[in-house]
Amino acid sequence: MSTDEIVKRVAIVSRYDEPDAIRLAGRIQSHLESKPSIEEVIFDHDTASGLGTDGTPIEELRADLLIVIGGDGTILRTIQKLKKQIPVLGVNFGRVGFLADATSENAFATIDEVLADFEVEERMRLAIHVNGDLLPCATNEAVIATTAIVTTPPAKMFAFRILVDDHELDELRADGIVIATPTGSTAYAMSAGGPIVDPRVSGVIIVPLAPYKLSSRPWVVCTDGEITVEPIHAFEGAAIVIDGQHTQPVRAGDTIIITKADEPALFVKTGWHFYERVRSKL
Repeated sequence: MSTDEIVKRVAIVSRYDEPDAIRLAGRIQSHLESKPSIEEVIFDHDTASGLGTDGTPIEELRADLLIVIGGDGTILRTIQKLKKQIPVLGVNFGRVGFLADATSENAFATIDEVLADFEVEERMRLAIHVNGDLLPCATNEAVIATTAIVTTPPAKMFAFRILVDDHELDELRADGIVIATPTGSTAYAMSAGGPIVDPRVSGVIIVPLAPYKLSSRPWVVCTDGEITVEPIHAFEGAAIVIDGQHTQPVRAGDTIIITKADEPALFVKTGWHFYERVRSKL
């Protein structure tokens, strides 16, 4: 597709606690404004403040392309705040940066590549309801676990029931559970022993955290199904954490329902293939 028809307005969101990231945002602005096809470059409030200019709340950003400078946390936080999804190109300024296709060293070349051949990939997200209330959508995962999972002494195991389309998948005792998208399969789910899943696969990954039963293993279930998690027995000091950004307490008797979100996350395609990324970063 022609760049003139697609990318005219670009938004930039950067880590605001890294002066070098802010400076890179300014350099990317200059690079983009040198392109005849680009009509406007805008920033979120925090990035704009670092550059001494005016910005827009992330929730109100409207653009054809969104460049996010930071690690996976910055990318996930930005996607979660957007009211309307914008195709994202990540420039890694964190550690692993699995969701970022560009680096500070090749950012300009990657941007030029994207502008020359603009393609967008849809990534499934998860819609999460707790007792009927809708929480922010998950691009990577929803984790249900003790809020004291890293403290000493260790927290007690939880008991909960997992159903898929009202059919019981398991009832188990464990430290918690990770419910992930294929995009999030290389994050917490993988660390907990789950499979790496190609993001083109349609499925939801369910990974128990340190389950007591040997038979409690990771599952990949149908994307179109409805996953229900029911905490049972004593279930104190637990929370659901979405993409590491949003946390909400959960208790025995709560009903947690997870389905495919109506609106996917959008990522810009580059020449870097998923399997190359896995070999390089993991």
